[in-house]
Amino acid sequence: MFKIIALVTISFIITAGLMIGCTIISKSSILDREKMSPFECGFDPMSSARTPFSIQFFLIAVLFIIFDIEIAIMLPIIMTMNMSMTPMWMSVITLFISTLILGLFHEWKNGMLEWAE
Repeated sequence: MFKIIALVTISFIITAGLMIGCTIISKSSILDREKMSPFECGFDPMSSARTPFSIQFFLIAVLFIIFDIEIAIMLPIIMTMNMSMTPMWMSVITLFISTLILGLFHEWKNGMLEWAE
């Protein structure tokens, strides 16, 4: 029991020492304009790095990732379909695919899939 308490105490002391050391080291860095710029290369940037981008592009990218993951989930379902054709398995597959189709129709109805307005 004493060994466990000693190890926990030593680990807390090492952790606290590292945290204090990091805060002391990080405070000594010089915060000038070149280091605070987004490119940190010493050159002035040509334009702002915080320019907004199309939210429609972001939504399409998220939809692509979601459908990509859904395909990765559906491939094992198709491969294991030969091994078991129980009604429970078929109901799970039907529920999964119907959820995908309902989600697609909801996105289509809300206009998330249209580029031009």
